[in-house]
Amino acid sequence: MKRFIYPIEGLVTILKKDRNFVWHLFIAFIVVIAAFFFKINRIEWIAVILSIFMVLAFEAINTAIEYVVDLVTDEYQLYAKYAKDIAALSVLLASIAAAIIGLIIFIPYILSLI
Repeated sequence: MKRFIYPIEGLVTILKKDRNFVWHLFIAFIVVIAAFFFKINRIEWIAVILSIFMVLAFEAINTAIEYVVDLVTDEYQLYAKYAKDIAALSVLLASIAAAIIGLIIFIPYILSLI
C-alpha cells in the first residue's frame, strides 16, 4: 500500500501547483462525456484513453522537471531555461497529437448530427 501513497501525494501536489494539469483534467472530462454521448467504439475509446493519459503523463513529467530545475538553481541559468522549455514542448506535442486524434474520432460523429 505504501507505494500508492507517493503517487497520490504527487497528484495532490500537481493539482495544487499546476493549473495546466487541472485544465487538462477538465478537457479530459469533457472528452469522456462526448465519447459517451457519441457512443464511440472500443478502438476509439482506446485512442481517447491513451491520448488523455499521454497528455497527463507529459504534464506531470514537465512539472517534475520544473521542480528539479528550481531546486538546483534559483537564479537564471540558460540550461535551466532549456530544460524547462523542452519539457513544456513535450506537453505541447502530446497535446497536439491528442487534439488530432480527437478531431479524427469526433468530427464524423459531430457531422452526423447535422
